[in-house]
Amino acid sequence: MALLLSTGAVLAGPGAAGHHDGEVAYGKPGDPKKPARLVQVTMSEKDGKMAFIPDRIEVRRGEQIKLTMRNNGELDHELVLATLEENLKHAIEMQKNPDMEHDDPNAKRLMPKKTGEIVWQFTKAGEFDFSCLIPGHREAGMTGKIIVK
Repeated sequence: MALLLSTGAVLAGPGAAGHHDGEVAYGKPGDPKKPARLVQVTMSEKDGKMAFIPDRIEVRRGEQIKLTMRNNGELDHELVLATLEENLKHAIEMQKNPDMEHDDPNAKRLMPKKTGEIVWQFTKAGEFDFSCLIPGHREAGMTGKIIVK
């Protein structure tokens, strides 16, 4: 039982739970004192569909990005940056605990009409995921891809 509980705790955090100061597969927390390319991301829902605009972001390896997010919708939304595998695993945990909120270096939850930001440095090439992991939101289309070249 203790092993089961400890495994759940590891999966409960977005992406690299408990390791926010270190580098993970998709990079590391950025330094807000250093220059960053600004990328604006809007969160919304309409006609049963949910979306991030844009839903595809291209980044150069080593580049630091400041994602400035605005929730233009009527519901809470979040952006969780991770590998696709990590986000899919975490989405399962969110089904069990839908009120779990994220305010980590790689994740931010926003109430309607609110703004937030994530500063992140992409240190490795690859394709990475960002999703809203509130139950039903990813499935309604609220997911995107970051391509690091």
